[in-house]
Amino acid sequence: MALVAATASAARDPPAPQQVPGSATTRVEVQMGLCAPPGGIERSLRLSARGAPIEVWLFDDNAHALFDRGLRIRLRVAKNSRELTLKVANQDCATLPSTAIPRGEGKCEYDMHGDTIAGAASLTRALNARSADDLVAGRISLAQVLGPAQIAYLRDIVHLWPLPDDLRALGPIRERNYRPAGKPYDLTVATLPAGEAFVEISIKVPVADVERASARMQDHLASAGVPACADQSAQAVNKLRSLLR
Repeated sequence: MALVAATASAARDPPAPQQVPGSATTRVEVQMGLCAPPGGIERSLRLSARGAPIEVWLFDDNAHALFDRGLRIRLRVAKNSRELTLKVANQDCATLPSTAIPRGEGKCEYDMHGDTIAGAASLTRALNARSADDLVAGRISLAQVLGPAQIAYLRDIVHLWPLPDDLRALGPIRERNYRPAGKPYDLTVATLPAGEAFVEISIKVPVADVERASARMQDHLASAGVPACADQSAQAVNKLRSLLR
């Protein structure tokens, strides 16, 4: 399988990440895109599959109207569930209004890509099979299936409502989750319709453990001979551009 980004080794001594507001229980997801053929990564890290593959659809338009605003709308279709998630990047989790994310409908946590840490809010609602199928087929719009909390976040926090008219389903992406032998990391392989594969390894840790967790992940990858992508920030837009071809 082809990967979009060039292969490069992970930096050995990354700069210390910036301070993250929040308590000692605030969680950070340390994420790293890997740029090598998935088969080689599977052998090098001795991966074990976790669960069945799922189907994923992203939503945007040719102008990247959502992506350029730090928005990602994603539909995940598993055997017995269909979840529609709004994810908003670059959010200050510590200062969001208490009503922005109703209890049980989402969360605001921090993501670390490379050396950059930023807050990300996500709100999820379940869809039934018919609504999910109609959404993917374009028979109904996102506005018809987004939940009240998702709409309120777009309207009141992001100030993007109504949504652009030309949004469409992009995919399907086949996602498969793995766990490296003897390690607590989650690894996802996302394969696009044209065969391009994007691989990401991650782990969630408390704020105090971010630097240590990042260094340990890089040490593990280096010892296994698995290269990280040279530009960690480019993987999401590379995936979107590939889907829009």
